[in-house]
Amino acid sequence: MTDTTRPGDEATPTTDPGSAPPEPDAEPIGPPSGLWDKMRDDPQYAPEHLALEAVRRLGPEASAWAARVRAQRPELPPEELARLAVKRFVNLARLSGAVSGAAGLPGAIVDIGVLAWNQARMVLHIAAAYGVDPTVPERATDLLVLQRVHKVAEAARLALGVAAGRERAGTVFARSGAPMGQAFLRLGVRLARMAGIRAARRLFAKAVPGAAILLGTWANSSATTELARRAREMYGGGRSAPEQRRP
Repeated sequence: MTDTTRPGDEATPTTDPGSAPPEPDAEPIGPPSGLWDKMRDDPQYAPEHLALEAVRRLGPEASAWAARVRAQRPELPPEELARLAVKRFVNLARLSGAVSGAAGLPGAIVDIGVLAWNQARMVLHIAAAYGVDPTVPERATDLLVLQRVHKVAEAARLALGVAAGRERAGTVFARSGAPMGQAFLRLGVRLARMAGIRAARRLFAKAVPGAAILLGTWANSSATTELARRAREMYGGGRSAPEQRRP
């Protein structure tokens, strides 16, 4: 029998039109070690450091996911892609909240860093779902405004510029003499505010065994759900300028 397969046909995947589109990767990830060092050493600008690093590291991931889904399911509207991202990352927020609740105060601070990082990951996926480029530096400004670290974009841009030029912690603390334990607590409070956990007492309550697991799960998922609502309004409501979108 003659093989009538054309070159390249065997590598072409078939997609069931009725199949569910792929959600973003399911594994929870946290800030890279180098970012933890920056935030611990410079807690005042921890949110800015996180936003800058998130766009650099997570923006390409979000862009690739959105492109893959559009190639497989071109009929899906942006709103559906955004919904998939929100569902995935709210679930991850619940998981990290339950884990941190059993780990004491240091674990709570680590969890809040992981939560803020995955919230940034979610926002960048939402942006990509609506056709907004998640890899450009302006997304770091969006993150800080959406997470209410800064009220307006201009203040966020200024703070990002300062954070980008800050010295590393060794010289900062050698000059300021700030105790590392104090810096650790400042880092926790700054990240808690960024992640949407407004009341500082929630941060410490999460260190209480048992009941803290439930609190952590609720606080993380509710904060992430509210952030998702704001991000969908920003990117899906016509706010983004045309030049921010991919061609």
